[in-house]
Amino acid sequence: MAQNIYDDEAFFAGYAQLPRSQRGLAGAPEWPALQALLPPLPGARVADLGCGYGWFCRWAAEQGAARVLGFDVSHKMLERADAHPRDNPAYERVFYRHADLETLRLPSLSFELVYSSLTLHYLDDLAGLIGNVRAALVPDGRFVFSIEHPVFMAPSSPRWSQGPDGRRCWPLNDYQREGERITDWLAPGVRKLHRTLGSLLNLLIDAELSIARVIEWGPTPQQIERQPELEEELERPMLLLVSAQR
Repeated sequence: MAQNIYDDEAFFAGYAQLPRSQRGLAGAPEWPALQALLPPLPGARVADLGCGYGWFCRWAAEQGAARVLGFDVSHKMLERADAHPRDNPAYERVFYRHADLETLRLPSLSFELVYSSLTLHYLDDLAGLIGNVRAALVPDGRFVFSIEHPVFMAPSSPRWSQGPDGRRCWPLNDYQREGERITDWLAPGVRKLHRTLGSLLNLLIDAELSIARVIEWGPTPQQIERQPELEEELERPMLLLVSAQR
């Protein structure tokens, strides 16, 4: 079973204070780039793997998706998603399900889009999930996801340091040593699975998915002007955004 850190009281309390928790998609600086990878949604059947508060599920319904299924292993996340006011008729097409993505089996040929945001790096059997996603997509269906970038995840001590010239530096070691990483983020003992960039992309290729776009995300000058704290994201890629097609 995937680690369910989001049901930890301390972790969930900290997560609730993040901009992306309080402001939804607008609070995620990578959202414009991720949104640009999405196919047209009117009439589409959509699955959101690791749906969290349900922000994307509701947005997809607002864009005209015919049916949106949000899956999450965290009961607390699903409670928050289901508690959101259903003040838009489109939200009647949104359904939330408790599921462990390590064992989830999506029905074959059932979705035009499978989406996932910042969830896949928690999974041991990512190959199994991607194979299931491929089977669940209709021909030409899309798998669009974001994941922590391998350069961000790899270090044994992932924190900024100061270089000889005084600039902030991101340490990079253990990159080729794939596997478990334990970090303290919002709560101690958060478990993730590091894979190299090549390994991640090859999982898609091995599942016979065609890679349409890969973005090593960084903020735009306009975003930095509005939020100067984002400038540090130019020093190393924090997120990887991918669009793949059946």
